[in-house]
Parts: sequence; C-alpha cells; structure tokens
Amino acid sequence: MTSTPDAPTTARSLPVANRGILCLAGPTASGKTAAALAIARAFAERQPSLPVEIISVDSALVYRGMDIGTAKPSAAELAAVPHHLIDLIDPSEAYSAARFVGDAQRLIGEIRARGHLPLLVGGTMLYFKALFEGLDAMPAADRAVRAALDEQCERQGLHALYRELQRVDPVTAARLAPGDRQRIQRALEVHRVSGQPLSSFHQDKTPVETPPLISLEPGDRAWLHQRIEARFGQMLEAGFVDEVQALMERGDLHADLPSMRCVGYRQTWEALQADDLSDLPERGIAATRQLAKRQLTWLRSMPQRHVVPCDAADAQAQVVALALRLADTLPARPAG
Repeated sequence: MTSTPDAPTTARSLPVANRGILCLAGPTASGKTAAALAIARAFAERQPSLPVEIISVDSALVYRGMDIGTAKPSAAELAAVPHHLIDLIDPSEAYSAARFVGDAQRLIGEIRARGHLPLLVGGTMLYFKALFEGLDAMPAADRAVRAALDEQCERQGLHALYRELQRVDPVTAARLAPGDRQRIQRALEVHRVSGQPLSSFHQDKTPVETPPLISLEPGDRAWLHQRIEARFGQMLEAGFVDEVQALMERGDLHADLPSMRCVGYRQTWEALQADDLSDLPERGIAATRQLAKRQLTWLRSMPQRHVVPCDAADAQAQVVALALRLADTLPARPAG
C-alpha cells in the first residue's frame, strides 16, 4: 500500500528488509500450501527471471517431528520450491514472534539479494502483524511473577486466571482462547509487572505501510468447516495419534510446552493421557474451527488485504493472477 501525498508525517514506513515481498495468508485448511505452489509454478513459467522462495509464517511448522498434525508440506512439495522456517527447532524449544521477525527479515534480504521473490505464506497472524508493524517494548519476563501464576493456576485452575484477565484486560481476553494457558499467563504477567494491560502495548498509534497481502477467506463458512473435518480425519488415518504417542514417549516433553499446545496436539495428548480416544475427532475438529475463527478475525482487521474466496472453483487461478499483478507493483530488485 503506497502512502498518499498527504499522509501524516508521523507515519512509519515498512522496514527496508520487508519491501519487495508478497504475502499469502488464510485460516487453516483454506488451501494456502497449494496456492503458494501454484504461484511459484506460475512465476517459473511466466516470469522465470523472478523465481519464488517460500518463507513459512506458521508457529507450528517450525517444529521437527511434528509433520502430520501440522499438515506440513510433503517432501515433494518442499523439494519443488525452496522453503524456509520449516523443521527449524526441536519440540522442546520455544519460538517467538520476535525470533520470527529476525529470521524472516534476514531471509527476505538474502532471497532478494539472489534476485528471487520472497513469498511469505502462513496462518500465524501474530507473526504477520509483528513483521508489518514491529514489536512493542513490553516488560521482560519476571520469574517470580511467572512462578506465582503457575502456582495459582495449579491451585485455582486456568479458568480462574482467565476470569482475572477478563477483568483487568478484557481486550486481550476476548482474542485469546480460554484454554491458552501460555498467553493468558503472559498477559497477566505483563499486567502485574507493569500495571498496564497487554492490549495497551499493542495499540497501533500511527499508520503503517504494509506489503501486498493476499488473503484466502471462505465465502461460505460451512465449506471451511467441511474441509477442517475432512483434513482432521485424514490426519488420524495417516497416523497422527502414533505421532503424538511417539512425542510423549520421548520423556522430555510436556503438555504445557508451546509445541504441545498446537491445535490437534493438545487434544490428542490429553486423550492419550486419559486413555480415551473416543471423542478425539470431535474435540480436535472443534478446536481447529475455533482456530480458524480467530485467524479470520485477525485477517479482517487488516484492511489492506486482497481477498480471494478460497471456496471459489477458480480460487487458485485468482490467487495466481493477483500475485502476478501485485508483483509488478513491488520495488525493483537489488542490483547484482
């Protein structure tokens, strides 16, 4: 989005490292992987001087050994186009929005220096927001406060913490799932350390230029729900429960790690702990639908996006045509 001549002088510009990129976002099961590969093929055929490299914008795909439940691209898909930020860390490790921004900006610079086009693809909207707008200087983690919140959670339950968050920071509480322990506790930690709600640190005070963003969104929500249900069933048939069982048997992972809180993994872990898989499909599908709802809410707060109905018969063709057209508006590639 180009700034107008009368734009406020206080407006922030997009960091140089984030220029010259295309972005493709959408809720889970909207067809992002297939659309991204279609874009890469189209550029290879019609603009061979501008090959595409894909940067994943997905907080789950960074984990090694978590393939089925994350719908990770297949080996053939990964080989067809260069991919980045996939299989980056072990499930015992944590990955943050700040680390993503650093990794993504470095990769964008490297890809553009090769004369290639960075295509950022994913559904972790917080990562897109952090990349576009930067990160706020929030209070650092406080071990004593975090330990107190852990103890309170064990004693009173997560719902008590969520009710407290609703009272002190209703804006943040409204955008978090009631079962998202990590983010609920972090929001309460920020409030207790700073005396301010987490949402006050995320207020966008000035306009910001953003790169082209193609957004896959369903015209009919029922279409997406059917896709989610079908895909979760396919994951179960592909051995998803065995994948989670193997992760449990490692012995160094637990249910509160960010990796094991990923949608699908959390529900399967809990079902295996209870030795009862009878309602796993229903719980997994319901959690995935809630994730998709939150993703769409994030997307609809981005007025600069170019929407393509992912349930249209020609959705891929629309995405490709739009990507080719938007590429013509990007800044010139670096010389050399």
